[in-house]
Amino acid sequence: MKSARHAPAVTSLPQAPQDEASRRVRNYWITMGVRMLCFVLTVVVTPYSWYTWIFAIGAAVLPYIAVVFANAVSPASVDASESPTQQLAAPDEAPATDDAPSQAPGIITIHEHGGDDA
Repeated sequence: MKSARHAPAVTSLPQAPQDEASRRVRNYWITMGVRMLCFVLTVVVTPYSWYTWIFAIGAAVLPYIAVVFANAVSPASVDASESPTQQLAAPDEAPATDDAPSQAPGIITIHEHGGDDA
């Protein structure tokens, strides 16, 4: 019997460092673009009202948020858990019929039939 080699699942692999860095830089520039838009809207939109304060608060707070998110690095540890499903090799014999089912060693098959056999 061949030994099964377990490859890690794609979802459990960490993100490539270059991809993570480019994602963080892109998010920073998007946030700073929104901040500049808020600043421009604070100055340009008249008459001044409650929304002017929302734009001003956005222009003041977004740099902090952009820096915090740009410096946030995803955890580098990889989860060593494996899939709970067992990988079985396909049997080398012909496919089973309903009259004579083939069973691989270590697998228990239960056939239930309806009716009163008591």
